[in-house]
Amino acid sequence: MFKFNCINNISPIGLKNFNGLYEQTDAADEADGLLVRSASLHEMEFSDHLLCIARAGAGVNNIPLDKCAKKGIVVFNTPGANANGVKELVFAGMLLASREITEGVDWVRENKGNENIAKVAEKEKKRFAGRELAGKKLGIIGLGAIGVRVANAAVNMDMEVYGYDPYVSVDAAWHLSRKINHVFDVNDIYSKCDIITIHVPLLDSTKGMIGKEAISKMKRGVILVNMARDLLVDEEAVVKAIEDGKVHRYVSDFPNATVAGKKGCITTPHLGASTEESEINCAKMAVDEMRAYLENGNISNSVNYPACNMGVCQAGGRIGIFHMNQPNMITQFTQILAASDVNIAEMSNKSKGNVAYTLIDIDGKSEKKLADELGRVDGVFRVRIIK
Repeated sequence: MFKFNCINNISPIGLKNFNGLYEQTDAADEADGLLVRSASLHEMEFSDHLLCIARAGAGVNNIPLDKCAKKGIVVFNTPGANANGVKELVFAGMLLASREITEGVDWVRENKGNENIAKVAEKEKKRFAGRELAGKKLGIIGLGAIGVRVANAAVNMDMEVYGYDPYVSVDAAWHLSRKINHVFDVNDIYSKCDIITIHVPLLDSTKGMIGKEAISKMKRGVILVNMARDLLVDEEAVVKAIEDGKVHRYVSDFPNATVAGKKGCITTPHLGASTEESEINCAKMAVDEMRAYLENGNISNSVNYPACNMGVCQAGGRIGIFHMNQPNMITQFTQILAASDVNIAEMSNKSKGNVAYTLIDIDGKSEKKLADELGRVDGVFRVRIIK
């Protein structure tokens, strides 16, 4: 029996994907797996019992990935599960910024007591005349699950779409409309586009990528949309650019003291994945990833360990080894197995950066004594008997 704990509220519909092998517990230190959304785990002490953490969402800045890797705790995320919800919010943001909708709504609220509001509105509406999306140049920085959906939808709205992503995946490329202009220099996005939307992860290399220098290269009156992470943008520089008339509107899903309520800033309270459908999709995907790992040792969509899938074990036993990605590790493992007169039926070794994962099926039962010996190899973080 496996135990799981929900750090945040997780969709009960998604939790139904657990079968009779699983039991929910309120005690995180008893759990084999944790399910989390936005709660920070950086100060949390993980028990030796914990095997995996599944983030019901894409961003994992709230999880200490290196710490987990060194303890042999696999961290999953759910890329693409909330992509449609974020895509729709991106278009809502573009429409709000282009059509002066929020200003119009504010005017109606301010004049709600005027008996002649309908008549006055006909005179005042010219103040809120906006611009249509059709025919505008849209620049998309990042062509992952969300960026591709935004790009394809924008084509269907008769926008001229430019996409920048030097690391676009084969899967994303297959799903990308042929009408997208794929550019290889982000400066082309800055100089050509009327609207720019950002869809990249927050890394040291991307932090503050939209700053004073990037803004200086943009068209006057540009609209910036940021539904990815607030720290991707130097928001003080954006507020200054709005005051100077360089940026027309900044749309962000991350309220903070810099942008909340500021003129030209349209800010939503982190609503990107806050739809019933996204929460269900993320929960289902997180549960399925956790089950595949806990039951069979298979890893997919992990952010700190490599993907590895050997299906259901058909041999007598299965062992998972988490270790440093360094020479001579496999040799040492096979020597230990041979010395114990254990035959390898199947084996897979995958690496990701400086860590690796080795999955071994053996002809015979996996025993604790064997796991302990493998665990004594220098550079091994954890050995898990799966079957």
